[in-house]
Amino acid sequence: MELVVLGSGTANPHPKRSSSAFWLETDSGIVLLDLAASAVHRMAQERLDWGNIDAIWISHFHLDHCAGLAPLLFGTRHADETRGRTKPLKIFGAKGLKDLFGTFDQIANGKLLKQPFPVEIIEVEHLKQFQLLADVTAIAMSTPHTDDSHAIRITDRSNATIVFTSDTGFRKDLSAFAKEADLLIIESSFVRDKKSEKHLELAEAMYVIQHSKPKRAMLTHLYAEWDGVDFRSEVEKFSLDCEVIEATDGLRLKI
Repeated sequence: MELVVLGSGTANPHPKRSSSAFWLETDSGIVLLDLAASAVHRMAQERLDWGNIDAIWISHFHLDHCAGLAPLLFGTRHADETRGRTKPLKIFGAKGLKDLFGTFDQIANGKLLKQPFPVEIIEVEHLKQFQLLADVTAIAMSTPHTDDSHAIRITDRSNATIVFTSDTGFRKDLSAFAKEADLLIIESSFVRDKKSEKHLELAEAMYVIQHSKPKRAMLTHLYAEWDGVDFRSEVEKFSLDCEVIEATDGLRLKI
């Protein structure tokens, strides 16, 4: 699998970090993990094959994580990259995703489903496994951020595993959910003295990493307060057995 960071930041405008989105390429197809509005153009900037996306995972319904759905599908209707496409696009998320998509489609005058290819909206349940792609399974766990927010654990046919928490408050069982992942993508919105219980600060993210023991971890959803911080020195204050990476827009990783 290969991961491309499209957006490592938050809803707040930032000169170097766009809002949440990750491109995940597997042997079975391409998945987007979250889809901020900025991600629609970030995919083009990264020269990614956006016309062949197979699935989209929406972690929750805050606009910096899902607002790219409408502009993406508004654009694919007549784009050269999707003109000959017939395979379906599957969009996964929590209960309420169909209503959200319906609202977007209503604003777009019913044009989002008028595609050259089928669009399937699939609502998932807490801790119930589902098929994300052929030979790629996933399971979602509700998280203490919003009523609809979920972390996702993705496993391909070689048993390579990625866990993406997206936005979440602290809970110890995130460690069990992320246990021994090849890559754990975890939010660390704040360095310390966090301003909201619905997000993580560095020490909490380090707790989850320490107890889940992934092969690698990546911190994302970084507010501007991280700009003035030496990332490596802050992370090295914690005794960890794995590499911890700072998510930056455009970063590419092999898993």
